[in-house]
Amino acid sequence: MADKIRNRKTIILFSIVIVSFFFPIYLAINYYVGLRFFQSMKIFIEPHSLLFWSGYFLCAISLFGARVCKRLFPDYVNDRITIMGDYWLGSIYYSFLIWFVLDIFHLFIVVISPDTRVINYPSLYLGLGVLFLIVVLLLYGTWNALHPRVVHYNINIKKTVNNLSKLHAIMVSDIHLGLVVNNDRLDQMVSRINELNPDIVFLVGDTIDEDVDLFITQKMSDVLKKLKSKYGVYAVLGNHEYISRNSELAVESLKQANVNVLVDAHVKLNDQFYIVGRDDRMAESISGKPRMKLSKLMGGIDKNLPIILLDHQPNNLDEGQSNGIDLQLSGHTHNGQFFPNNLISKYVFEHSWGYLRKGDYQVIVSSGFGTWGPPIRIGSNPEIIDMNIYFGI
Repeated sequence: MADKIRNRKTIILFSIVIVSFFFPIYLAINYYVGLRFFQSMKIFIEPHSLLFWSGYFLCAISLFGARVCKRLFPDYVNDRITIMGDYWLGSIYYSFLIWFVLDIFHLFIVVISPDTRVINYPSLYLGLGVLFLIVVLLLYGTWNALHPRVVHYNINIKKTVNNLSKLHAIMVSDIHLGLVVNNDRLDQMVSRINELNPDIVFLVGDTIDEDVDLFITQKMSDVLKKLKSKYGVYAVLGNHEYISRNSELAVESLKQANVNVLVDAHVKLNDQFYIVGRDDRMAESISGKPRMKLSKLMGGIDKNLPIILLDHQPNNLDEGQSNGIDLQLSGHTHNGQFFPNNLISKYVFEHSWGYLRKGDYQVIVSSGFGTWGPPIRIGSNPEIIDMNIYFGI
């Protein structure tokens, strides 16, 4: 009962923050973009102003409409509204960036040359040009998101392991199984991983998107169960399994797919190496239970053997290094997903994507397989990580 009350309070607080802070900013950005398009295409839009702004407003709130009105419409209607809202978010994001840069450029010209008059700014051709560029970006971003790459790493760990010189591992993070990354894409991912013939598979958080029920009704566990590897499949939870507010059901659903879920737990495989799985940082804000300190989690581990840490969010990397972790596998960042967010994420995280080595401590952060929100990727690529881990080198 206490957990339910705590979860309810968290949901209420989160809703208040969205309504009072993010929603007004989101609407202001939408109005700014809509006004620029209206001004540039006034000759076509002005006779139908009411129709334009009504339709524009409906598109703007579609991002929240499907989630708020989930029980009012059939699932197939909600699904389409959700996808429309996600694409709208992507289009507004880039429209805002482009118009903002154009406005700054226009202001710069006016300031440095007051006698220069830019006639009819924003012009019809400028508006059409921006609209065309947005369409091209969305088309490319959608295509890019649907074509994951296999990225190869060779990792050397100095520790010698009896009867094991190499471990062939596959790592996938941020699959976000749900409406966008559906069974068809999951089946393609599973087939591609099986073709690589790994010894072990790591799922490093956000395997399931926010709706665990959709994962269950679509029987995604049956597809995920087809993953083949010598040592099995090991996973940790990400923030999205907690955003669903049903992390226990997410764990149970993954277990039904023969996935070993490590929630602040470690396992010793074949007396040769350890896998340590940390709970996600969001666990505390949702459940009120802080995740275990890494030093405590590793109690009883023989540090003469290789230690592989699965931790969804690549935060506080010094903790992994100071506790004798040999290889940390993380995701979460999506490498920004949209340019220029990948530039920003480099400042948010010590290491936001790719490979990092600090002495004997090594880290790989994946950009992820799926997408959050808009099913597009611009400036980052979806990926499956293929690792050859060599021991005693």
